[in-house]
Amino acid sequence: MGVVNITPDSFSDGGLFLSPKTAVAHGLKLIEEGADILDLGAESTRPGSHAGGPNQVANRDAAVSADQEQARLLPVLEGILKKLPHAVLSVDTYKAETARGALAAGAEIVNDVSGFKWDPAIAEVCAEFHAGVVLSHTRGRPEEWRAQPQLEPDALLAMVREGLAASLASAERVGIPSDAAVLDPGYGFGKRSGENFTLLARQAELLELGRPLLAGLSRKSFLGHALSPLFGGEPAPVASRESASLAAMTVAILHGASIVRVHAVRPAVEAARIADAILEGK
Repeated sequence: MGVVNITPDSFSDGGLFLSPKTAVAHGLKLIEEGADILDLGAESTRPGSHAGGPNQVANRDAAVSADQEQARLLPVLEGILKKLPHAVLSVDTYKAETARGALAAGAEIVNDVSGFKWDPAIAEVCAEFHAGVVLSHTRGRPEEWRAQPQLEPDALLAMVREGLAASLASAERVGIPSDAAVLDPGYGFGKRSGENFTLLARQAELLELGRPLLAGLSRKSFLGHALSPLFGGEPAPVASRESASLAAMTVAILHGASIVRVHAVRPAVEAARIADAILEGK
């Protein structure tokens, strides 16, 4: 799954692909490099941002509106499908209104980082369009992530497992078949730095929920913190996290991930082939 960020403020590549022409060209390049799915996002949910659904109270006006999100997103989605009608496109949104617009325009998957929690109406939209869904575990909202208390490993895994199970139940209640859902542990989404490594080491335990797993580790800040001894005690900058991203992605595949969400597709394809070869050699 290749990432196309149509935002001015993404932690990874904010502003680089804000124009529809540039974003379409980038998406087509990722497919050429081997992406099976493109994940288009038009609102940043980086730590500290003010994302949230209609129930958000604090900083409500800071979140990107559904109209603004669609104004960024739909021209890119339509432009990619005009060039490649059979491209499989996912839309990274937690808003029901944006999901409806994107699915009507040809997206096939909704990737909701909140797991149907920030805007519950999105579940019914996905059911109406018979969409595939990616349900992520998120602990709190982005502006709260840095303040979350540290959890012991067993408590962390239990929290993630229970949260994903609740999202899956929400999907099933509105008629989304279980085989239309993929689960995402939500690396970096409300987990303290070291907790992400615990979650990665024990990721395979989440397969007990009976659904495929998606791992989004690419360029995440906890990787930068782990590299800090190599950068004078400071977290590695985003541009220096690519090798770490590949290492974490490879481990995620070996621990049961069926889909990996990445920014740099070609090296990820190569690393994934080696991981698959290892699994086939068991």
